[in-house]
Amino acid sequence: MLHLKRAGLVVTGWGLCLCAGMAAADVVPVVSARNPVATMSKNQIADIFLGKTGRFPEGGQAVPIDQAEGTAARAEFYLNFTGKSPSQLKAHWAKIIFTGRGQPPLEVANGAELKRRVADNTHALGYIERSMVDDSVKVVLVP
Repeated sequence: MLHLKRAGLVVTGWGLCLCAGMAAADVVPVVSARNPVATMSKNQIADIFLGKTGRFPEGGQAVPIDQAEGTAARAEFYLNFTGKSPSQLKAHWAKIIFTGRGQPPLEVANGAELKRRVADNTHALGYIERSMVDDSVKVVLVP
């Protein structure tokens, strides 16, 4: 009987792992389809979102736009591109703001609003779920 309970726990654990993996969306960095930037590295994207630079690789102004704090897309983006958790990101921006070296990116409510703003502004850089990409925006991550 104990072996059956143990086997049930193992199967339940695998199921939870699979569900957690499926819940993670494929979040990609995007710019307006009219933006001349074709590709960017993870480091270039991270530097813009962490306030280390305000320019695209070719020199144009870059305006980062974040999804709302607490969204899954935001957490996944920062973890994948900067290696920072939500608490580490808060600490990063607290230091930058305190020292007067910058302000965090503009924040919008969700991916749909972010996509609309990026599509309308050739200087904007944001991130959305890959499934939301259409001809108004383009993915800029180097494969």
